[in-house]
Amino acid sequence: MVAVDVGGTFTDVCVLDQGSGELHVAKVASTKDPIDGVMAGVEEAGIDLSATALFCHGTTVATNALITRKLPKAAMVCTKGFRDVVEIGRGTRDDLWDAYKDNAEPYIRRRDRLEVTERVDQAGQVLTELDEEEAKEVARILARREVETVAVCFVNAYANGDHEQRMAEILREALPDASISTSSGVLPELFEHERFSTTVANAVLSPLVTGYVNELDRRLKDDGYDGDLLILHSGGGVMTPEAVQELAVRLAASGIAAGAVAARYTAALCGHKNVIGVDMGGTSTDISLVYDGNLRTTNEWFVEYGHPICFPSIEVLTIGAGGGSLATIDAAGSLRNGPQSAGSDPGPAAYGKGGEQPTNTDANLVLGRLGSKLVGGGMSLDREAAEQAINTIGEPLNLDTHAAADAIIRVANANMADAVRIISLQRGYDPREFALVVFGGAGPLHGAALAKELGVPTVLVPLRPGTWSALGCLMVDIRHDLSEMFLRPAAEADEQEVNEAFARLEEQGRKLLASEGVEDDDVTLERSIAMRYLGQWRSLEVAYDGDIDQAVHRFHSEHEREFSYNRDHAPVELYRLQLVATGKTADIELPKHEKGGEMPEPIETREVWFEGEAHDTPVFERSEIPAGASFEGPAVIDQLDTTTLVPPGVKAEVDEYLNIRMEVK
Repeated sequence: MVAVDVGGTFTDVCVLDQGSGELHVAKVASTKDPIDGVMAGVEEAGIDLSATALFCHGTTVATNALITRKLPKAAMVCTKGFRDVVEIGRGTRDDLWDAYKDNAEPYIRRRDRLEVTERVDQAGQVLTELDEEEAKEVARILARREVETVAVCFVNAYANGDHEQRMAEILREALPDASISTSSGVLPELFEHERFSTTVANAVLSPLVTGYVNELDRRLKDDGYDGDLLILHSGGGVMTPEAVQELAVRLAASGIAAGAVAARYTAALCGHKNVIGVDMGGTSTDISLVYDGNLRTTNEWFVEYGHPICFPSIEVLTIGAGGGSLATIDAAGSLRNGPQSAGSDPGPAAYGKGGEQPTNTDANLVLGRLGSKLVGGGMSLDREAAEQAINTIGEPLNLDTHAAADAIIRVANANMADAVRIISLQRGYDPREFALVVFGGAGPLHGAALAKELGVPTVLVPLRPGTWSALGCLMVDIRHDLSEMFLRPAAEADEQEVNEAFARLEEQGRKLLASEGVEDDDVTLERSIAMRYLGQWRSLEVAYDGDIDQAVHRFHSEHEREFSYNRDHAPVELYRLQLVATGKTADIELPKHEKGGEMPEPIETREVWFEGEAHDTPVFERSEIPAGASFEGPAVIDQLDTTTLVPPGVKAEVDEYLNIRMEVK
């Protein structure tokens, strides 16, 4: 089984031997064309694709396309009078106090948002029939403009999508090679801004993502792979290339979801139900939260503020803090860290590729926390270049080299700690009741200091931290999220009517999974209902097991935890029925090792700086540390894909799955 995760700096490959449970990893520099990096990683890992049972991939292609606006020629067809819904939005700003900072422009220009006459009311009754002559004229104009993809967004199509479907047929006749997305097909839900925005994002991504997935599938098959290519989507499941063609927007957070899944898996291995995942790579840090064994999800998120995407997604907070994050001094003379990054080219000054600005990697090298080699000796680090870069920060602040490096790391840790507080404390969770799973190429270097800052007692470092996100791609199942609007007061809702609606969703889910080759015995269906207090704008999702009264009770409890208040006697409204249809893929099992080993002799001892003091610190090769070994910091643990730092006074042990568990006071 093979998993590949493409990051901004490195492309990680993780190979799991199903027979022995052994893991093999490879890291290569990310390339301009991500497919080239994927294939280079496959070659570096020595993978025989003809003997590969499963190939799973997390990709940032969709995310990067939305950020860079390198999108195909797109158009939008709307109900007359509604072409500006995606531009007006909700009238909010990312920064409420900056009157001069506008939200990002819509993904489709106003001149390419055309209108037709039609109208359906909120109950789905046709008030004005679709004007087919207008529709054909719009299609003729778009064909003349050589549009590659179209979003069809009619105002109440969530209640009756017939007009949208007819418009799509007319467009397909005029533009046979174009991709057509309808809002009733993508997101049949109330609130036209969110529905239109999600449909537009799906439309502009569809040609790009479909082309990428199909080309990768072709190159894998040319090299001998004969299975299904599975692509990780934002909800923490995987999709086949066929499903991607319909719902490309689900890949807009593909790459970051894998790390969250891997954090949950690590927590389960170590017996923790509550865990915060910190995936620190070369460019950014992705932070996720698992509570009572469940990943926290959100039904509304965005790549750029003002353009929501309303598919269930694992809630991951991303900040610009990575190994390559640049340290700078702002106009007020304060030290800053990120979000700008040196990336992989030129990279940190220590890489010797021409980078001159100091980064977190340079600071860790100067402090002795990194050695002179990375990636198993495949990359040499230039300490002198790192010191010169650090001094460009130290001199203006009147700090010596080590003090400046320490200051850079402290600011990076503070940025990450603030992000953890946002995803935990601001959601009603106390970090002290969680364990911290740190991974990514840089995460284990910062994990113990971050835990100390937050009061988190336990830090878990998995076996292969630098490629753990890639392995997360193998820890998920094929998943579809289906929904249906169901506006009813809870006190008046008929359980039979609710169950009939869920039965329709379940039939749709089974058909989708069957089309992807999932056997009926491997299908799992989970029901939930989004509810709200009558008169509220936003809703809260709770599990549904057939008893509406019990679901309402859960809603009150969850509302109290989420928002610190509830209204026990206020009427509750059912808002939306939701179904998660899951198709089981192959389970992964890591080998379990007998405890009882002792610490090996260090491979070297070097001077490492902690809180302004130098310590003679032993350096160990992680592959030589057996299960059951325990030790106390200071210590440095080296391996191919990362370096783990154990500060003075921190106790650590290696468990039966070869995770390093640190206890931080």
